[in-house]
Amino acid sequence: MSDTTYALDRYVIDTLMADLVGHDHRPSAFLVYLAILAAAGGGGRAALSYAELAERTGLSKRSTQNAVVVLRRRFLIEVVRRGATETPEYRPLSPWRR
Repeated sequence: MSDTTYALDRYVIDTLMADLVGHDHRPSAFLVYLAILAAAGGGGRAALSYAELAERTGLSKRSTQNAVVVLRRRFLIEVVRRGATETPEYRPLSPWRR
């Protein structure tokens, strides 16, 4: 077990969670966002396969794929693929900070 501490913007818990889970009915998107946020380490990028995201969140691979689609559409993550077979890099975004 790791003793790493993560700091979350208050918006993530107070607003984003209710929006994704309650309004959009996409709790998987909220879990995937948190996993990407944690892996990116506060503003960086994280290279994660769908299988790795599934393992980190306890979701199925298909659920993580759907969640990534939702998060991209909501402008909550940026996804960079260097090639068709390369592991995508995710950057969590914070559009509420504009």
